[in-house]
Amino acid sequence: MAAHPVLKPNPTLGDLQEYVAAIVKHRGFVHDGVQHDFIMLTEEVGELAKALRKWSGDSMATDSVSRELEHEVADVLIMLLSFCNQTGIDLEKAFREKEEKNKQRVWK
Repeated sequence: MAAHPVLKPNPTLGDLQEYVAAIVKHRGFVHDGVQHDFIMLTEEVGELAKALRKWSGDSMATDSVSRELEHEVADVLIMLLSFCNQTGIDLEKAFREKEEKNKQRVWK
């Protein structure tokens, strides 16, 4: 098996998107498809919601709850980047373009 892809130090959003494409290929998930990625993204958002409930509750005293929240956020990002790769979206470009539109809006 080929060496596991390596993430650059201080990666840009584009670097993260390329890394996710490489790990998807490395782990053999290339043929899962865009619907699968969207379902997985939705599932990861649900897991993040559950971790947030734990984090914001009385059980916040343990470090594992914080780490769980961090890991679920990372899982959401991984699945979002994979979804973007499947649909041909350059997330950094999309983000910048959307922010330019948002700058023109009036916010209350």
